[in-house]
Amino acid sequence: MPSIRQLPQQLINQIAAGEVVERPAVVVKELIENSLDAGATRVKVRIAKSGVGLIEVSDNGAGMPCAELGLALERHATSKIVGLDDLGRITSYGFRGEALPSIASVSRLTLSTRRKDEALGCRLRAYGDATDPEPCDHPIGTTVEVRDLFYNVPARRHFLKSERTEAMHVKRWIHRMVLAAEEVGFEFEQEGKRVFKLAADEPDRRKRGLETVLGSVFAEQSLWCEHSEGGMRLSGWLGAPNIARAQADWQFAYINRRFVQDKTFAHAVKVGYRDVLYHDRQPCYALFLEVDPEAVDVNAHPVKLEVRFRNREAVHSFVRRAVERAVGGMRPGGVTHRIEHHGHGVGDSPPRPGPGLGPRP
Repeated sequence: MPSIRQLPQQLINQIAAGEVVERPAVVVKELIENSLDAGATRVKVRIAKSGVGLIEVSDNGAGMPCAELGLALERHATSKIVGLDDLGRITSYGFRGEALPSIASVSRLTLSTRRKDEALGCRLRAYGDATDPEPCDHPIGTTVEVRDLFYNVPARRHFLKSERTEAMHVKRWIHRMVLAAEEVGFEFEQEGKRVFKLAADEPDRRKRGLETVLGSVFAEQSLWCEHSEGGMRLSGWLGAPNIARAQADWQFAYINRRFVQDKTFAHAVKVGYRDVLYHDRQPCYALFLEVDPEAVDVNAHPVKLEVRFRNREAVHSFVRRAVERAVGGMRPGGVTHRIEHHGHGVGDSPPRPGPGLGPRP
């Protein structure tokens, strides 16, 4: 039997990257989440060759101190949590300190940043012989440039799909973040061409974001609803029965603004629609569930796509009732009114008339 030995740090990071960095889209997701955690109100994403050739995410967030650039590329170095108790009440997108070092271990990564109180920015190249930050001109915020993804682990490239498919996954993650952060402006460029641009302060940013992600048909044939009960709040858009789909590809679920793929949530919504949909059709929605951070565990999946609820039955029941009440006011051909409800039950106040996309209070 071979002797037990400590693995080199680079290999440790590459093994971790195998769990975190599945494809270019995950890199985009992690970098955008870092931007949002830094308080950015503008995020720009550029990709080339589906993200394998280039991923660049720039923002106008708080930036990082030059002295901490090297630390940012160390595993489990984070500003999001301090102790074990913090894991029980996560409010940020990131918290494990794995994304940047994992990405850096399988790409040629350059990190550039500048804080508001610094006259010059600084840059760190996480490849080659460069090991120390160097001064550079940079606006306030951070830019992460990722080139040649998986250049040093070519076996991983064999598992990637076509450039078109990988670019589609990138766009899909950007769309998810557009809905999650309606107060943030997003710009997306692919192969040097602008795909879309949304300003944070443009009129009706919420509706524009919805149209960008789900199209004008959904925006016109959807109902904004709100329901609060027992410390939980559900809000968002529910698509009319006539735009239901054969696949579940128009389903956007968020727990405390984090996009998730949760079976409990999805099943509750499907049951809520059961009286207005054929059995084999999938409802369309973009819904946001707000719960106490201590009531949900987000540290359950490498890419944080899955969560665990402390009281899964209570969440299922709440979401189902809220959806049932909202879709009860829909006609098969479209939307009739906007639903708002704050209370301890359903059906104890009449629906308020209004447009399908009313402003959020």
